[in-house]
Parts: sequence; structure tokens; C-alpha cells
Amino acid sequence: MYEIRPVWPEGKRCAVMVSLNLNGELFWLGLDSKAEQMPKTLSLGQYGLTRGLNRVLEALEVRKIRGTCFVPGWIAEQYEEKVRRIVDGGHEIGALGYHHENMALLTVAEQEEAMRKSVSAIEDACGVRPMGFRSPEGELTMDTLRIAGNYGMVYSSNLCDDDRPYWKDLGDGQEMLEIPIHWANYDLPYFAFNYRPAFPAGQSRIAGYTGVLQNWKDEFDGCLEYGLCYVLALDPAQIGSPGRIGLLEELLDYMMEKDGVWFVSGRELYEYECEK
Repeated sequence: MYEIRPVWPEGKRCAVMVSLNLNGELFWLGLDSKAEQMPKTLSLGQYGLTRGLNRVLEALEVRKIRGTCFVPGWIAEQYEEKVRRIVDGGHEIGALGYHHENMALLTVAEQEEAMRKSVSAIEDACGVRPMGFRSPEGELTMDTLRIAGNYGMVYSSNLCDDDRPYWKDLGDGQEMLEIPIHWANYDLPYFAFNYRPAFPAGQSRIAGYTGVLQNWKDEFDGCLEYGLCYVLALDPAQIGSPGRIGLLEELLDYMMEKDGVWFVSGRELYEYECEK
């Protein structure tokens, strides 16, 4: 099969972008608005900010890996100290909507307001204007990307149609770098669980830890073999528990043992693609 291999800097064999989605309690509020009165359900998301995030950042910083952290504006307002901790650690901040909206269900005006509030809240919290955008509910429209571009975002990490960064035509004379993602490299589908609101439907998981780790290693091995871009997407509420943080540490060590791996942030990928 004919495979167009990306050219990475300094002869690197593949790129690895470690990204975090700081959903906090917004994930559960998005499933059921009644969760606002459910302290146990809210605590599932709060754990990611109060405990899990520090473990994940420490795992990255010990290995001198820069993460890309997508943060909803509301989270930046509620957890300002945590957002500053991310920036002070040398990691990148990207936008993740304002209140975990499903952008595809909003009008253009509503999307623009959510984006405005998101960018403003992040700037107020840590003095950084985000350059990257990830849609909080995973769905979006072309208007979403155009609005993100109008608010200064230069790359998106949302689509699943490739495993190489590429320039997405937004249809109005703009283009935006797309850094594709794939569900196999998320932690949320494997580990998230709650009785009420019911998630997942059927109450069928938590997945076995070693199997998940092997999935992530296999996906990385394929990216290394074909010279692609491996994007790991983590929620600290899931991967940051005492029993799971070791999965991330082992995965990072496994990747670092391989020759020619370029650990990169979203912003660095964008800057590199602009220079090519």
C-alpha cells in the first residue's frame, strides 16, 4: 500500500503529542443537568483537578515532556491556580469550549459567545491566549472551526480522518492545521463509569488496565512503523488515580526507549508545519 510518510525534524521517525482534557465536573454536568445537585457525581470530575492532574504533570515533567492541556473556560475560572500550575510547568494551554458545550447543537451566535468566554477566561487565569482548539463534546461544525480561527486558534485537534497533521480548508479562505485524534488513544472510553447519570449505557466497564496499556503500545508501535503522529488524549480524573498513573508512566518510558520519537506540543507541531 502506498503510504505518504510525514517528514519530521532532525530525522525523527514519528511524533507524539500527549494531550490532556481538563473536563472536571463539566463532563458529568453535560450528561445530566441534575448532577449539579449530586455531590458524588460531581466528585468524579473534581478528582481530576484536585488529585489526578498533579500526578499526570509530575509524570510528564520528570521525563521533560511538554503536554498540551485543553481547558474549558469555566474550569479556568474555578481552578485558576491549577491552570497557572500547567503554564508554570512549561505546558501548553488550549481551548475546550466554555461550559462543555456540544458545539454542533448551538447556533453560530451561541458558538461565538462560548468561544469568546472560553478565550477570555483562559487569558484571565494564566495570561495565555490559546492557539489550539478541541471541541468539548467531540462534535462540531465547520462554523466552529471558523469561529475558533477568528479568536486566534491556529490548529484543531478534533477530527479522525488521518493520522498525520494536515491543513484543513475551512471554506472561507482560511485554513487550520488539523492534528487528528482516535478513540483508541483516549482513556475516557476505557475507564469512565458512573451509576447516575448512567455512563456508559449498559454499565459495562471499567476495562482491564494491562489490556488498555497494550492497546496504547500497539497503536504507538504502528505510528512509529509508519512514521505518523500519535496523539494520546487523557482526562486526569481517569488516568490520574494511584492505580492508573503507572500505565501512563510505563507508556511514556516505553516510547522514550525507542529511537527517533519526537515529543511535541500542538503549538510546536503548528510552528513546524508552517516552516515546511
